[in-house]
Amino acid sequence: MPPRRRSTPTGSLTPENLDTLATALAEGRRATVYLIEPTPSLGLPEGTSARVVAIDGNTVTISPKGVNDELPFEAEELRITRNPPGGAPKQAPKPASTPGPEVAEWTEPAPAPKPAPKPAASKSAAPKAEVTTPAAPNTVTPKTVTPKPAAAKPAPARKGKKGPDSVSVTIHAGPDNDWSVTVTHGARRPGKAQSVSPESVSRAVRELGDDSARDAVEAVISYAREEAASRVEELSRQLEEARSMLAALESDL
Repeated sequence: MPPRRRSTPTGSLTPENLDTLATALAEGRRATVYLIEPTPSLGLPEGTSARVVAIDGNTVTISPKGVNDELPFEAEELRITRNPPGGAPKQAPKPASTPGPEVAEWTEPAPAPKPAPKPAASKSAAPKAEVTTPAAPNTVTPKTVTPKPAAAKPAPARKGKKGPDSVSVTIHAGPDNDWSVTVTHGARRPGKAQSVSPESVSRAVRELGDDSARDAVEAVISYAREEAASRVEELSRQLEEARSMLAALESDL
């Protein structure tokens, strides 16, 4: 950077200003100063603001606005306000021109409007002007057209998730007191019959709480129980006869 011209203009940083800026830096606050003179080499005009980075004696390191660098300046080259003391320099007043002799400005008066010429009088009687009354136009009453409402489209049927088919459970009792269960899904053919015990059927029907179903199952089971008891009794009788016959045969030997 070319050397800067050192000067001590009015309004430069005073020792009190340096103390104030140093205190702001110590407290972490932003400290701002302004260039007294322009720096053409960096494209900085007069009054450019700059952030104070450090203060060492009379040297102030600053970061000017628009420059990505930290530059050392002397206190005499900076001031605490943007404008110099006393405000912006006033422009020198322009010298007042010597007044010359006043010349009265004469304005030509506008000519008076001329009266409209009167029509020449005719010796013969003036013809009467015919006044034609224009016929009133036919009034056309606009018809109000009511728009027909658009036919509402039927809402598409909402497709829900299909649930499972209906289930039918059939309990069958055979002639020999053999019980089976068949399960049918919807309209499909019944599945294969599965054998179950009479006790499980009786217990399941009691859990249903249906008296008619319970009575029907108990009637079949009771009948099967009686049949089984009669068969046991008959077999016992036949067994006793067989034992007596065996004993008689053994006594003859």
